[in-house]
Amino acid sequence: MPTYMYKAVTTKGVVVRNRVEAASRLTLIKSLKSNNLIPISIEQLAYRSNKQKKKKNVTDIQEIMKNVNTTQIGRERNKTLTAKEKINLYFAKSEKITTRDLVIFTQNFYLLKKANFNNIHALSTIIESTENLSFRGVLEDILAGVEAGENMYTTMEYYSNIFPYIYINMIKVGELSGSLTNSLEQAVKYLDDSEALNKKLKNILIPNIAQFVLLIVMLIVGTLVAIPAIQGVFDELGTQDKLPAITLWFSDFLDNAIKYWYIPTVILIAIIAAIVFYINTPKGKYNFHYFKYKAPIFGELIFALDFSRLMKAMLLNLKNGMRIQDSIEVSKNVVRNYVMLSIIETSINNILIGQSWIEPFEKSGLASPMITEMLKIGMQTDLTEMMEKLVEYMEIDIDNIMTKIMKALPEVVYAIVGVVLIFFVLVVLVPCVQVYMGQFLFSAYPV
Repeated sequence: MPTYMYKAVTTKGVVVRNRVEAASRLTLIKSLKSNNLIPISIEQLAYRSNKQKKKKNVTDIQEIMKNVNTTQIGRERNKTLTAKEKINLYFAKSEKITTRDLVIFTQNFYLLKKANFNNIHALSTIIESTENLSFRGVLEDILAGVEAGENMYTTMEYYSNIFPYIYINMIKVGELSGSLTNSLEQAVKYLDDSEALNKKLKNILIPNIAQFVLLIVMLIVGTLVAIPAIQGVFDELGTQDKLPAITLWFSDFLDNAIKYWYIPTVILIAIIAAIVFYINTPKGKYNFHYFKYKAPIFGELIFALDFSRLMKAMLLNLKNGMRIQDSIEVSKNVVRNYVMLSIIETSINNILIGQSWIEPFEKSGLASPMITEMLKIGMQTDLTEMMEKLVEYMEIDIDNIMTKIMKALPEVVYAIVGVVLIFFVLVVLVPCVQVYMGQFLFSAYPV
């Protein structure tokens, strides 16, 4: 059974902290509240086998709740962990759950479900072979929830820092539509595609960003160190030559920025705060999400991925006999973009008043004419069959968009680095070359 470290407060304001075993996080929360304890924080510790001897500081949750009272809680407040317990707690928290752990779990769960394992049997089998102890504990919690009659996605929502939002909702669609195996297959592909995309972007961006940062550092250091030294040589020899105008301008700019550093800092913080505040408003969030779909380079890809997930989720639901309205209603959970959600809501409203559910996607100007035409033809013939073809078409379209991005992104990055490099040459290297050539000596010592 999973072990948790919780901190809670009584109705009198007394704080209690303890380490207990519970079937799941939800069960522990309910137990605490039923005993007039308000949870402050609950952290799951690394999984430990049931074969191990129960330690003195690990108590069953029912035993604690049976004897709980204010006097005991007051004593618990002063209880301190031993050095060994602190070390175990530190390592339990520091064991990171990686994307690789999630991919392996999803692949194994998909294969077991394909072999007609039920959820409890599949989870139990995977738990025994899970290497990461922290992730093993999370899976134990999910298993406990399933055994208690909950859906898997319900427990996964408590671990949103481990399971991506889209991933959780893929599982949700599969469980609600009765096609979990297909949803797991999609989840595996989603994780693989995301990992491949991240690797490609890292391979392009990291080296170029490193070059960009290095050039900026060289530019600033060169301007602050080399330029004053060169100017000192000019002044000492009394030459009439001057440094390039762009060098003098940038040097003055840096001097003023250092002298009045608090002004640009305050301005920058104010701008960032204003942007964050605006994005967190309903209108700002909607406009920000619309910008994502219209952004250069990545906008088309983001929309294609969201729309493709929506179509795949709808296809699963339609194959399981859902009506179009119910299919859209359930499938909208795989999308988080406010613009797409507003289009979906309009589509559902159109169905209620007897109009076309495809029309909002067409009027949005985001979906290509090919997509909307395929959906219209599907409504007149066989929507499920046509959506299967649409999903295949969108996979090809996404691959083409990815190819374009991989070609365009390096060019954009190289252009930015090139501009900084040219500026560095004009500001720092030109004065250095000027000193090296020694032409300023002719004006300093008339020949």
